[in-house]
Amino acid sequence: QVQLVESGGGLVQAGGSLRLSCIASGSIRSIRTMGWYRQAPGKQRELVASSTTGGTTNHADSVKGRFTISRDNAKNTVYLQMTSLKPEDTAVYYCHADVVGAGNVVGLFEAWGQGTQVTVSS
Repeated sequence: QVQLVESGGGLVQAGGSLRLSCIASGSIRSIRTMGWYRQAPGKQRELVASSTTGGTTNHADSVKGRFTISRDNAKNTVYLQMTSLKPEDTAVYYCHADVVGAGNVVGLFEAWGQGTQVTVSS
């Protein structure tokens, strides 16, 4: 009853940029941390960046200075601006949110998007 929908992935050459967006909808009272994870073939899913409701952000060392997470709390939306992309950034990128449910959806739980493919060619 809570959906996260990502958009903005695609194919880009090394050095290029992409902007990912994720919109949360459904039985939401509030959202605490929102973030982006990625999973490359044969590798574990890893945190890329996260943002608290208050705006505190955290970026993985591998993307610091290149990726920037931002958030629009009023729209339940989180963005990931990716610049200076490298082939090793190729992965499926997943949106994640810690949601406080509303209505029949009670309590705090994790929600995940379906993922969006980012491919960086050399």
